[in-house]
Parts: sequence; structure tokens; C-alpha cells
Amino acid sequence: MATHTIRLHRVLRCPPERLYRAFLDPDALVKWLAPNGFVAIVHQFDAKVGGKYRMSFRNFATGEEHSFNGEYLELVPNERIRYSGVFDNPNPPGAMETTVVLQGVFCGTELSVVQDGVPEAIPAEACYLGWQESLVLLGLLVEAEIKG
Repeated sequence: MATHTIRLHRVLRCPPERLYRAFLDPDALVKWLAPNGFVAIVHQFDAKVGGKYRMSFRNFATGEEHSFNGEYLELVPNERIRYSGVFDNPNPPGAMETTVVLQGVFCGTELSVVQDGVPEAIPAEACYLGWQESLVLLGLLVEAEIKG
């Protein structure tokens, strides 16, 4: 089975701690992870090494839902997150692995995301587009400086 590897890079104006928390807080994930036109739903969430998660994305226009689940494989606070992911529906088949690396820089945090094993049934361009939309929403969440 052929797969894609997706690589993304951003620099966000926030400390690594805030960005790390945005990946491991289920309420934050609901706010930013689903691309435009989708609603994220968290069904199960245990953010620890060996902990499991289960989520779904619902197409707001059609109501169609795609659920997926996985396990946290590596958590290095404020530096690295690695987790697996598989769709509950066997089509598309296969398991994905996502690695998130955070590096503090003078103006915020450098974010690198590598997603290995994206099924061939999902066009790489669609995956990039979805991630880009999600990362814009992530930036809106983590870069906000709200006083008071």
C-alpha cells in the first residue's frame, strides 16, 4: 500500500509551552485541529505515553463523519509529541504516525510536523490544504495575547 509523507513548518509567536498544550488539551484541539468546514469531536482522550485518543471530524455541510483513533507514543514536554493514528473505517486503510517538534526561537516557537503513512486514498494536496487551514486556526489560538 502506497503512502504519503506530509511535512509542515511554521514559526508562531508564542512560547513552546503554549503550543505544546494546544496539541494535548482536548478543548484546544476541538478549536483548531479540524480544517475549515469540519467540526472536531473528542470521544476519548488520555494524553500520556501509551494513552489512547479517539476523535472524529464531521463535515458541517453534509453531516458525514470520519472517526480516527490512536496512541501517544512519545511526549517530551514543550519539545516533542509523537502519536499514531488510524481511521476507524478500514477505507482508507493503514496507520499514520505524526511527529511534532517544537523549538523555542527568539520570536516564539518553530513548529515542525511530519505525518508519515498518510494513505494513498487521501491526495497529498488535500492533506497539505487541511493541515494549512488547521495551522492558521492554531496560530489564532496560541498567538492571542489576552490581558486581564
